[in-house]
Amino acid sequence: MDRLCLPLAVCGLLSTALWAAELVTLTGRVTDSSGAVLRGAAILLAHRAAGTSFHAATSQDGSFRITAPAGEYLLKISADGFAEQRRLIRLNAGEQQPEVAITLQPATLAQEVQVYGNQLVGSEEAARDVPGSIATIDALTLARSRVFNLDEALRKAPGVYARPEEGFSLRPNIGIRGLNPTRSSKVLLLEDGVPISYAPYGDNASYYHPPVDRFEEIEILKGSGQILYGPSTVGGVINYLTPPPPDRSSGSLTLTGGNLDYLNGHVRYGNTWENTGFLLDYMRKQGDGARANTHFGLNDVTAKVFRPLSASQTLAVKLNHYGEGSQLTYSGLRLDEWLQNPRANPFINDALDFKRVGGAVTHTAALRPDTVLTTNFYGQHFHRDWWRQSSNSAQRPNNAANPLCGGMANLNTTCGNEGRLRDYITLGLEPKLRSLGTWLGRPTQLDAGFRAHFENQDRQQRNGDFPTARTGRLVEDNVRKAQAYSAFLQNRFLFGRLAVTPGLRMESVHYRRTNRLAGVSGRTNFTEWIPGLGLSYTAAPGLAVFAGVHRGFAPPRVEDIINNTTGGVVELDSELSWNYEAGVRARLRRLAAFEATYFRLDFQNQIVPASVAGGIGTTLTSAGETLHQGAELSGRADWSNMFGSRHSSYVRAAYTWLPVARYVGTRFSSIPGAGHIRVTGNRLPYAPEHLVNASLGYAHSSGANALIEAVTTSGHFADDLNTWESSADGQRGRIPGYVIWNFTANYPMEQWRSTVFFTIKNLTDRLYIADRTRGLLPGMPRLVQLGLRFSF
Repeated sequence: MDRLCLPLAVCGLLSTALWAAELVTLTGRVTDSSGAVLRGAAILLAHRAAGTSFHAATSQDGSFRITAPAGEYLLKISADGFAEQRRLIRLNAGEQQPEVAITLQPATLAQEVQVYGNQLVGSEEAARDVPGSIATIDALTLARSRVFNLDEALRKAPGVYARPEEGFSLRPNIGIRGLNPTRSSKVLLLEDGVPISYAPYGDNASYYHPPVDRFEEIEILKGSGQILYGPSTVGGVINYLTPPPPDRSSGSLTLTGGNLDYLNGHVRYGNTWENTGFLLDYMRKQGDGARANTHFGLNDVTAKVFRPLSASQTLAVKLNHYGEGSQLTYSGLRLDEWLQNPRANPFINDALDFKRVGGAVTHTAALRPDTVLTTNFYGQHFHRDWWRQSSNSAQRPNNAANPLCGGMANLNTTCGNEGRLRDYITLGLEPKLRSLGTWLGRPTQLDAGFRAHFENQDRQQRNGDFPTARTGRLVEDNVRKAQAYSAFLQNRFLFGRLAVTPGLRMESVHYRRTNRLAGVSGRTNFTEWIPGLGLSYTAAPGLAVFAGVHRGFAPPRVEDIINNTTGGVVELDSELSWNYEAGVRARLRRLAAFEATYFRLDFQNQIVPASVAGGIGTTLTSAGETLHQGAELSGRADWSNMFGSRHSSYVRAAYTWLPVARYVGTRFSSIPGAGHIRVTGNRLPYAPEHLVNASLGYAHSSGANALIEAVTTSGHFADDLNTWESSADGQRGRIPGYVIWNFTANYPMEQWRSTVFFTIKNLTDRLYIADRTRGLLPGMPRLVQLGLRFSF
């Protein structure tokens, strides 16, 4: 079948039923807490299953009127100076819809007390005053495109390069503004405002990531607005928002199936009973990866409870259990293996067993009408056993595991394996205060907070004698601990339309490492001060100009700063940068939005891990300066009532231009055997000059919609020598640019409270190199999926 026939046929089938949908009219009135009507308040009615939206604004008397097809919707109401309010609304065909009465509360109090999660930005109106570039991937965008994995979702934001690895984005590689994306080590990842990495201070490597299916929105914050968060703020902060408990009984069941044995069952139910809201979320996802002999299976369970304790206090509790059992190798392919079969995987006995239990308790109290204290207590336990026969393509196989191996001919008989066995425990307590006030007659907003954070890493390696071994000789036994104490103070001063936001953050980190095999232990500590200054000027309603400068900070890993053999401290500084940006953002009644940002990251120190031979007083002269400079553009527009009252279209685009991403200090190659070669002036690895994500969609008033999306990555290098031709092990060489096309169609069937969706990822089945870090890895092949979402 021609590659375009299938999506066109689906569109044709959808169009035959478009005119049959019955429309329902929703009316309402918006007031403030005093009863005064609010005119010009923005009304958004979003279909929860199909991803279709309808817009309106309140009139002079505070009333609004929206006509939409019958179905279940999320109603969002927002106005300047007030907190956004959300409600679940069901429009029933053939029934008179009662008028909705909405009362908006002042922003400072309501955002903190009534919002169930911890948002970085808040409402779209509040985003105007954020002193830095921001991006929000909202629920409508996620529903319209039926994102398959995290990489696909994050590429919708400018400045973000999410590099594929195994296919499911369970080990994400996220880079921002040209920073190396490997293991997302230069990015702070949060869920509802709480860190989700194994060890954000001691080893910020993302070997775990929650499934994207359970997120309602994604916030990405860059620039001086990061002063409120830490650590690892060189690139940016990504916050995943899970949905709040609903105010009435509601739920959904989503079933998806497709090629590569893909199955996904996702059920969600929530209710509010006697002022206590709860939400239960369970998902089972399984399927094959981008290569042969890889298969994933995971279960994810989340429970949330929210309860007001009084008129001024609330308590929210969230618990999660994640379990994964996957057939997954670590190594990529050598060049000769790639040429023979780019989707091959010879390591059929590699296996990963992963479990995570985590939770957070959030207490919010309004100390005064203009002052709110929010306290987070969080904790998580990770258990990960990864048995593998090779860690990279230079090991064929890894004879260190079993010297009797004899080579690849005996890979599945006498060759041994390595068991990388990890346990992590993380605990933290973080109170944050927000207060409105005045200074010299000018309005101010004060943000202050403190955090105590504790990490314990228990790391072992056992070498098995056979490919299926799940125990063996103990060759590594390490305990690594981190204690971190941080505090921040930021104050926003308002001078008419100008907001000036200075801030300061302090990070004090204490490390300890114990080699239990050698009986050696060492400890060290350091403190960093992280200043920032942001400006935001509201030039006109919906139009803001911003600029800022802040200190980027990422702590060294415990293993880099304390030697494993001697316990000696390596004189190694934190990763530091000066980050500058300036930009403009414009929004027009939620129908259109645009943001353009110029950025410059002056990276002063880039950590190079200490070698095994390192000891007391070791100086890493190879650590050097880098410069990242470019621009980000993003925009969206919705054309409602196009060609009549029942049709509309929309476009969304994100573009990153990175003309400068190079070594600028005296720097020599980190490639073994090439250390004498100077790489100053070379382009940084994994820093594409151009990243584009663009989608064009059509929506009918019945709720049916479809979109086509293009994801473009320009060619880039995989090593600091900027090698063009591939090395024999596949780890060096240029990665050619590529374009991936995605197609999605959604069709609601309200009579059954259901939505049918169909999606094709990588429409043209493009074969491309996704990564060379540990050898050649291919991106996912074409994925064809059909799903059904049933609401109840």
